[in-house]
Amino acid sequence: MPSPKIRVLPDPDALAGEAAGRIIDLADRAIETAGAFTMGLAGGNTPRLLYQRLSSERLGRRLDWQKVEIYFSDERCVPPTHADSNFRMASETLLDLVPIPPGNIHRLRGEIEPEAAAMEYGQLLEARFGDGGLDLAILGVGEDGHTASLFPGTKALEEQEHRCVASYVEKLGAWRLTMTAAFLNRSKDIMVLVTGREKAAAVHQVLEGERDPKQFPIQLIDSPDGTVLWMIDAAAAEMA
Repeated sequence: MPSPKIRVLPDPDALAGEAAGRIIDLADRAIETAGAFTMGLAGGNTPRLLYQRLSSERLGRRLDWQKVEIYFSDERCVPPTHADSNFRMASETLLDLVPIPPGNIHRLRGEIEPEAAAMEYGQLLEARFGDGGLDLAILGVGEDGHTASLFPGTKALEEQEHRCVASYVEKLGAWRLTMTAAFLNRSKDIMVLVTGREKAAAVHQVLEGERDPKQFPIQLIDSPDGTVLWMIDAAAAEMA
C-alpha cells in the first residue's frame, strides 16, 4: 500500500487556503469529466476554517455549486439545529452561503433512531455510488487517533460490508453515525486535515509508529492508488 502524501503548512490559515484551492481543482476536473463533484464533509474544528474559505466571495464563485453534491462522513445523534450537529456547522460556515441546490445536500438524520438513520444513509450511498465512492472525502483526526466517528475499540472499525453504521462510543456515552473505513477508502481522493499542537503526539504515532488501527483508527484510511493527502500545520507536525 502506498504511503500517504504529507504536506506541512505554517498555520491553520495557510492550511485552509491550500486545501480550498486543491478542492476547487478537484471539483473542476470531476465536473468536466463526470458532470458532478461528490464531496464528504467532516465535522470538528479543523474543517471550519476551510469551509469559511470555500464560501468566501473570492473562492466560492469559482466553484460550480449547481454540480456539487455534499455528503457527511459522520454525525452526532442530535437534531440538525443542535449546537453539536456537524450539519449545522457546515451549514453556517458553507452550505447556507453558497448557491448549492438543497437537493444536492445529503445529511445524516441524527434526530431519528441511530440504526435506522445508518441504514437509510447506507441505502442512499449504495443507490448513488454502487461499488464506487466519493470524489473527495475530507477527514480530521482526534487526539485519540479517531477519524469520522470511527473511535478506538469500537465494532465499527471491523465493518467491511456496510457503507454507514451506527456506533455506540462507550467513552462518550453516546451514539454516533459514521461512514465506514471500507466505504471511505473507495474515495478517489482523501484529504486528512490536522491542526494544533495537541494533535502532535497522535500524528507522530500514526505516521511514524507501529500500525495499530484498533487503537488509532485513522490508520484504517488508505488507498490502493496512493491518493491520501495529509495536510498538517506546523504545530501538529512538530513531533513527526
